[in-house]
Amino acid sequence: MQQSRSTATAGFHTGGLPGLLCFACAALLISVPTSRLPAQEIAGITVTPHIISPLMRWRRPATPELGARVEIVLRNSTDTPFTIRRDQNWTFDGSSPEQLLQSQDWAWHETPQVWAEESVQLPPDSLTVLHFNGRSDQWGVGTDHTLQAGPAGRPLAFQLTQPQMWLQDITFLAVNDAGQLLNSAVTANQVVVHIRRQDPSGGSLQVSALNIWLPPQAGSQRIFTLAQSVPADQLRMFTGTAGLQTSGGFTAAVQPLPRRNCLVEVQLLAADGTRQSLWGSLKIRPESFDISGGWIQGDVNGRSALTIDEYRRTLARMHINAGQIEEVSGYTDDPQVYHATPFKRFNRLGDLARYDRDELLPTIHAVEFIGEPQYGGGRPVPPQEVHSLLAPYRDSRLHTSVTLSEERTWRYYAGLSDHPHYDAYRVIAPAADAWSRYERWNGKSIRWGAPLETVGEMTRSLRELNRPRAIAYWSQGAHDGWGGFLSPRRGSPTADELRAQAWHALAARITSLYWFNLSLKSLLKFPDLIQPITEVNREIRLLDELLLRSTALHHQTRPAGEQPDWELSVLGAPQASLFVVHDVGYGIDEKTSTFRFQKRSGTWNFPRPAWLPAGAELFRVDAGGTHDVQGTVADDQVHIQDEVHVVGIYVATADPGLRPALQARLQTLLARETELGIDPGRSEQDLQKLRDAAK
Repeated sequence: MQQSRSTATAGFHTGGLPGLLCFACAALLISVPTSRLPAQEIAGITVTPHIISPLMRWRRPATPELGARVEIVLRNSTDTPFTIRRDQNWTFDGSSPEQLLQSQDWAWHETPQVWAEESVQLPPDSLTVLHFNGRSDQWGVGTDHTLQAGPAGRPLAFQLTQPQMWLQDITFLAVNDAGQLLNSAVTANQVVVHIRRQDPSGGSLQVSALNIWLPPQAGSQRIFTLAQSVPADQLRMFTGTAGLQTSGGFTAAVQPLPRRNCLVEVQLLAADGTRQSLWGSLKIRPESFDISGGWIQGDVNGRSALTIDEYRRTLARMHINAGQIEEVSGYTDDPQVYHATPFKRFNRLGDLARYDRDELLPTIHAVEFIGEPQYGGGRPVPPQEVHSLLAPYRDSRLHTSVTLSEERTWRYYAGLSDHPHYDAYRVIAPAADAWSRYERWNGKSIRWGAPLETVGEMTRSLRELNRPRAIAYWSQGAHDGWGGFLSPRRGSPTADELRAQAWHALAARITSLYWFNLSLKSLLKFPDLIQPITEVNREIRLLDELLLRSTALHHQTRPAGEQPDWELSVLGAPQASLFVVHDVGYGIDEKTSTFRFQKRSGTWNFPRPAWLPAGAELFRVDAGGTHDVQGTVADDQVHIQDEVHVVGIYVATADPGLRPALQARLQTLLARETELGIDPGRSEQDLQKLRDAAK
């Protein structure tokens, strides 16, 4: 038998330490032994090592063990069908999955014992996937294991080795003939794949093909057969060539892909002729950058806020397109009202017969109903129980999401949902971490806030634990329920605190953002935040196509002596790269207990992404459009000199049409804001209209 080789996803973490300390690495190329189960062999293993941030501060220390999230791709390598039964008693190192859960060696699993099907029959050359999330060190990288399909099966040895190469991001999109995103499509016709390689000194590697494995149209989604194969000469490589260094990838035009579970295989060819594959397991959906307003349907004097026209138009003017809604009488059941100001559903959506239909799928962001399972109302919901709650949605066309809250332990929940997200607010709000333990400002600690840049830290952690899937972030907005009469400060963030938190997440690569919480009551209590939120959202809308196609390439903290000064981030997309400068040298206003930013000048050098040519056009972007900036794109770095307030966002591109396209996009966004006919963030008269409507 020919030896099968493979790899996949894993996690690396960059803390805010000088020199970009690499904390743990992500997915590796693994040599798979030729021993086999009857009628099966391992086609590939994806290993995602667990990580813990060294910068977060907790009331209780994080548990030190580091397991790994694992996906084992099995192939029926014979010419006859092979049956996998639920009662087959699969074991790992001689223990059943249930025993491994009880011993806390595993956090959760999706092996045949918990499949909905009593039996699954694999045709010849088809694949299936076994998922488990190791919890203890005994199931982390550097460990050896055996897998056995019942007493009659032959033990199959496999290793969880430190990854050296992985699929960093896989994004499915729906585009028109001009390559522009389609926001209401049911199927995807484009795939953007970003690959990361830990050490290119191991010799040259060429991308030779993209394979997409899909379930049959009718039958179990546990079975994957080769549906589309795109050779290298039909892939649009970022660098123009198929060679792979530390980072690279491609965009592929594909035949329409249904919203189903899939396996993505990227085949690689080494100089010596050796072939190997990288694997990613995820559910297909045409991705869009959705911006949620949170709980926008709240009760106002016995009726839903979404029945109030002035409120709906205010949210739409803020470029909100989603919320924690399902069905709202007087809104979702009124086609004229709904289509004038549509907001995507983000709720339980348990009636699959209703929601899993072509006409409703574009109106849905995700399934989310478990709340915060790490807390669970006082009893943390075990990850395996979360898996069971989400299981009914697995074979539907709806994406699932889970709200995670505490980086200290959220690695145990990694991989459970299609589009995970987290919430962590950095001023005045309840928090999981211990704010008084951050001696961040010349040794001074405070209780009313935490370092704003820890948003980026947590985003990088969640991203690497769940890749190549997309993630989202609940960002701190206007909320009427924080603080109190004896509070040392205002009960919501300032405009600067709000903007900093949102862009720390955006610069670390999220693909949707949820504001907590833009209820009507919250907006009326903090109307000074309506325009700042609008401007952040307008920036997202200007850049959303680049953000969706991007990958996080670089993060660096640049201190001034012992204190933080600047943070630099790079997002690379095929068409352009984004360079983000965060001012982390902000101070504390002792009188108001708020963080204070000043306009500051700086000079920064970023590493140049491999596919961005020297001499590329460089400009700054904000809510007012594009602006000239002093800087250069040189052979090895991008140099920028500018004055920054809170955050600076810069775009470099070799496409001469991108900057005019962004300016045209800005005019479209501004025209929409004007068309809605209300501006309570800047007009006292319109704000009074909103107040009157709430009465």
